[in-house]
Amino acid sequence: MTAVPVSLTDVRELVDGALRAAVGRLDPRTYRVAAYHLGWTDEEGHPRRAPAGKALRPALALLSARAALAPPESGLPGAVAVELAHAFSLLHDDIMDRDRTRRHRPAAWTVFGDASAILAGDALLALAGEVLLEAPGQGSARAARALAAAVRRLVAGQSLDMDFETRRQIGVDECVTMASGKTAALLACSCAIGAVLDGAPERLCAALEAFGEDLGIAFQLVDDLLGIWGDPQTTGKPALSDLRSRKMSLPVVAALNSGTPEAERLAELYARPLPAEEEAAGEELAEAAEMVEAAGGRAWAEMEAESRIQRAAEHLLTARLPDPVRAEFLHIADFVTRRDH
Repeated sequence: MTAVPVSLTDVRELVDGALRAAVGRLDPRTYRVAAYHLGWTDEEGHPRRAPAGKALRPALALLSARAALAPPESGLPGAVAVELAHAFSLLHDDIMDRDRTRRHRPAAWTVFGDASAILAGDALLALAGEVLLEAPGQGSARAARALAAAVRRLVAGQSLDMDFETRRQIGVDECVTMASGKTAALLACSCAIGAVLDGAPERLCAALEAFGEDLGIAFQLVDDLLGIWGDPQTTGKPALSDLRSRKMSLPVVAALNSGTPEAERLAELYARPLPAEEEAAGEELAEAAEMVEAAGGRAWAEMEAESRIQRAAEHLLTARLPDPVRAEFLHIADFVTRRDH
């Protein structure tokens, strides 16, 4: 098991107050949905004690301020903004995918309805821009533009992912492009936004963003591996969940493009609905997982994730960061790409 990085254990306390203050600006109806989605309240609006999330994006935002030799607190508006944008994306993503659970409890749209969840997501995204534009210093407008561009890429990636649902011929490069937008764009922004707020040189900000881009793709590769072979007790998803939903994830797409007999069999399985009887469905899902592995999809995804982490580390070398900051970035990268715990 990889130890939790200091950045992830300390950041929640620092960010939580500012995040709650920002969300507190919302009207009461919208606040109720957002507070539930963020895990602060139950369905009735009563305060709730729950394990805090990893706060990955805020931690990276604060660390990027340290990369610019600024105190981590100077990156606080960026940390709040990327967390608000992330919450927006999850609210909308659950609605589009009709996912009924989020963090082991009913998703917000199942409790409050589609319309209220959509509006709450819109409000959180608007708040993210407000928080950045209100930040002191000359970097606020530049940071707001960076987040807007990242969200635009996120939307493009989500749109491509939806397009995949209607297709059976998808290239590996296309799938990586989708992950680059849907997952990596906001992570890349998070890795640089604290430095951007501090007015750091473009060379440093670009190197931090490139680190986050490769980290984000590695993150998605690991997520896709867990979606097939992860332990339901730790992932919170049913076994073989991505195969059950016929998701065109990176390991699946790599397997389908392998030109092997196993790829042909996997394509046959994906082209037809699962048997209604659960035991038969389970057997077919297990066979599909075997085909993904036999066709090389699992091995490719694992090697590609390692390659992306190595590339990410190289970007940090070009950034010439203080050694403790670089070590912390690498520790976070190791932690989030070894999520078998």
